[in-house]
Amino acid sequence: MSGLQAVKYTRGRLEVLDQLRLPHEFHYDDVSTSEEAFDCIKSMRVRGAPAIAIVAALAHAVELHNGSCTASSVQDTVSYIDSRLDYLKESRPTAVDLTNAILQLKACIRSAPQDDPKAIITAYIEEAEKILEKDLQTNLAIGKHGSEWLQKKAGASTEKQISVLTHCNTGSLATSGHGTALGIIRTLFSNNLLQHAFCTETRPYNQGSRLTAFELVYEGIPSTLITDSMATALFELKKKEKNIAAIIVGADRVARNGDTANKIGTYQLAVVARYHGVKFIVAAPTTSIDLATATGKDIKIEERKGDELTQITGAIVNADGTVDTSRTARVATADQRVGVWNPAFDVTPASLIDAIVTERGVAESDQDKIDLRRVMQKEWEKIVGPVDL
Repeated sequence: MSGLQAVKYTRGRLEVLDQLRLPHEFHYDDVSTSEEAFDCIKSMRVRGAPAIAIVAALAHAVELHNGSCTASSVQDTVSYIDSRLDYLKESRPTAVDLTNAILQLKACIRSAPQDDPKAIITAYIEEAEKILEKDLQTNLAIGKHGSEWLQKKAGASTEKQISVLTHCNTGSLATSGHGTALGIIRTLFSNNLLQHAFCTETRPYNQGSRLTAFELVYEGIPSTLITDSMATALFELKKKEKNIAAIIVGADRVARNGDTANKIGTYQLAVVARYHGVKFIVAAPTTSIDLATATGKDIKIEERKGDELTQITGAIVNADGTVDTSRTARVATADQRVGVWNPAFDVTPASLIDAIVTERGVAESDQDKIDLRRVMQKEWEKIVGPVDL
């Protein structure tokens, strides 16, 4: 498993890697309050649906461990925790992992012994720690299922390695470790099934160029960075030469019908994949699947500040080509008076998705529809109704 860690945690202390400083500088922020976690998530110093949920859950665990709750009754303790979780939920409303983690934590404190406020706090802390531990095992399982599916459906083998394209960052930096979409790529590489990985720069926040490219180089995975607008040309000019067989992306929220909200630019890649006859795969833990949301039309899409498109920050490059990580500059890339539209996500219709890979298995497309009942049977029966497979 990769040694990269977005989150370092011991009971009573949480450190979060400031991903805005990557790839030039490793710096961990101490996060000890819900306010600090909110700012960390909102400013995108941490990003990726699983990592966001982990940071929010653990930040409040640290807060509780360090005595932030002074309530003397069980009812007031539960109310205090609820209010902090409701506050944290607004830091990244599109990411369903955060919502699901909050629901899980609220249920946990209500099932804990109701005779002692300390028991409520202990139950919360232990449940938050379980969210961290479970995420890694989930990612390893996604990598395994995705790799096996690509062997069956895309002909990946040690004799005929495949290449893939990925978008945004879905690796160790977006999770507790290994990653989702990048986890599949890691597993392909470790099994000698991968020829080459291409990654988009992922404008406007450049998670692909800053983070995914960094992870691929760190792991020694053969890789090439392209701009978002080069994807179509990549398949037109390099598909046969590189045996490009799939586009693999993550997910911030998957609706009940399989429509998937992910980083802006994902939808257009799905269109490219369909036109060029390559597999389009979504890698998502079941915590990213929102059965209460019927279709992608019901997903709230976050819109961000315009200056993310018109300005950029980076380390200074010296005249000799070396990078001076001690100096940064923010520069304008456009006329600052221009109007900007900056949605953080788009929604890819299920009809363009070939498979959604989860830790429980793969939900495949059947006549342009994705049936999530088999991988979400228990949850489906609880939220939607009886399952007839």
